[in-house]
Amino acid sequence: MDPTTSAWLVLLCPLVGTVVIGLGFSRLPGRLSGWLGTGMIALSFAFAVVTLVLLLSHTPIHRQLTSSLWRYDVSTGVDSSVQILVDPLSVFMILVVSGVSALIHLYSVAYLTSDRGYARYFAYLNFFVFAMLLLVLAGNFLILIVGWAGVGFASYALISFWYRRRTATGAGIKAFLVNVVGDVGLVLGTFILFLHTHSVDYLRVFHASRLVFAHDSPTLVIACLLLGVGAFAKSAQIPLHTWLPDAMEGPTPVSALIHAATMVTAGVYLIARMHPLFEHAPTAGDITAIGGCLTLLIAATIGLAVVDIKRVIAYSTMSQIGYMMMAVSLGAYSAGLFHLMTHAFFKALLFMAAGSLIGAMAGNQSLDRMGGFRKAMPFTFLCFVVGGLALAGLPPFSGWLSKDDILAFLDHRGGGFFVLGIFGYIGAFLTALYTFRMIFRAFFGEPVPEARSLQEGHLAHAEVPTNPLTGEQEDADVGFPGPEHHIAERDVPMKAAMTVLAILAVVGGVLQIPGIDAGIERFLRPTFADSHLARLLPSTSSDWIGLAIGAAIAVIGIATAYRIWVVAPGSAAKIRSRFAPLYTLFVNKWYFDELIDVLVVRPALMVGRLAEVLERIVIARGLTGGTVAAVRAGSAAVRRAQTGFVRYYAAGMVVFIAGVTLYFLVRST
Repeated sequence: MDPTTSAWLVLLCPLVGTVVIGLGFSRLPGRLSGWLGTGMIALSFAFAVVTLVLLLSHTPIHRQLTSSLWRYDVSTGVDSSVQILVDPLSVFMILVVSGVSALIHLYSVAYLTSDRGYARYFAYLNFFVFAMLLLVLAGNFLILIVGWAGVGFASYALISFWYRRRTATGAGIKAFLVNVVGDVGLVLGTFILFLHTHSVDYLRVFHASRLVFAHDSPTLVIACLLLGVGAFAKSAQIPLHTWLPDAMEGPTPVSALIHAATMVTAGVYLIARMHPLFEHAPTAGDITAIGGCLTLLIAATIGLAVVDIKRVIAYSTMSQIGYMMMAVSLGAYSAGLFHLMTHAFFKALLFMAAGSLIGAMAGNQSLDRMGGFRKAMPFTFLCFVVGGLALAGLPPFSGWLSKDDILAFLDHRGGGFFVLGIFGYIGAFLTALYTFRMIFRAFFGEPVPEARSLQEGHLAHAEVPTNPLTGEQEDADVGFPGPEHHIAERDVPMKAAMTVLAILAVVGGVLQIPGIDAGIERFLRPTFADSHLARLLPSTSSDWIGLAIGAAIAVIGIATAYRIWVVAPGSAAKIRSRFAPLYTLFVNKWYFDELIDVLVVRPALMVGRLAEVLERIVIARGLTGGTVAAVRAGSAAVRRAQTGFVRYYAAGMVVFIAGVTLYFLVRST
């Protein structure tokens, strides 16, 4: 079997799952749609492994294969086909996407059991994975745009899954609109590249760009920045990030899927895929790297203040994607993608553990209401700690090796990049601080009533279901969350998925240990063989110095969190009071929503109102209505003149002839 054949099968599996579940949902009993959806994604992962094995059978210089099903468009100079590109980068991505997505599907089998939209959920989920796989396997820009748009639609459908919950539909619309901004950037960037290279095929564009664009050409910089707009919108980087925290209105497994395996990683993949363009236009790469650095710091500060546990983890995702954006924008491709992989493991684990905790709280998501779950939920606690240690970057967990690999590269490049590395270490301290703020507040201290009830063997269920964000009363009918709550301690599918991810969060880093193994870098090397930046690797000693610094910072952050929220819990309130302006800034998310409302939403509404006035009064009444009225008046006058009396017609002719004669007499004099 050829690697491209198995890659097509990777795509086919979730597509078949979407169609079968979508068309047969009413006939699939019980959990069958969930198991079917999970099975199709697991089969997709199996074919991804087959693709990996087949690709490794080729020599490194021949690990770049394309395959086309048919010509997609041949007109006006465009010659595009339904084409995939199978190389180490795309294979790496399909392994991460399909593998982690399969575990999220497995978790969902139990988590969504009582929901009336169970089959619809798995149809959406399979389509989401299909769109993401199409995006990363695309061999040209047109197929990339199709996959890109598919991911945007799927995210809207899943965020708005509980469509009778007003906050969920609002969040879905917001995510869709912000991502459309990114879509426009992606399409415009593609159009500029096509105008100059006369191709939409990746490999041809990359080759031609070296010939038609000068180094750091303003046109190429603009094209790359437009591609960067698409990446920033999908990956929730500042200022196109405001949709991501609101996306927590979807079911918790959806949050895990969006944040760990799909969607937000699409922007990182896009810049890594377009590395020949960004290296030829380094100004664009520097700008996206600075944007990533700002995102990681701002998101980390917000994570210190918000109390919704899912939103804390969401801001954590923004922050970690910022590290990846810095890496792939500046040439640390293997480090950035390594962190993408490990982040998928521990971030999916954290969301799953948070979902289990929220289930124990009967749907409540506020850290202010949680506490003392350490003994009541030992498995969830262990998984949360494992994910938290990996996120904080403590050895030997995977996040320690991947995140500090990025920072070591920035330090090695020196100059202004060293400054970005320093900010990265500040972000690492904040990461450890807000991560263990969650853990200490949720699992330590006096048990809340729900924790005591669980210790006695009773899982809490709300007598009157409410929206966790607004407190509004809801029901448990279709379009709202189901009546039951589920925790990992009692549901085998949830526990199985979390166990696998916990193991991967611990051991995933062994694929890239400085001086011992460089499996990720070695595997990805053929994709980045044309990159001079990819060869700027720090020495083994520099890597280990960076790892030691990162570990020390993680320990300091965890110790600080322990001191504030366990040893002296009242000190948190004192800190908030002492730094009230900063706390207000952080808890209000740096006022980005308000700023966008003033600068974008209100002007757009004002233009809409002016357009409505222009349409209704000037055009409808003035131009269209005035013209119609004039024609009607003229027609009425003509009708009145048609009396049928010959003497009137003769008189009219005499008057007309007299007038013409008078006109010529006047002109002749």
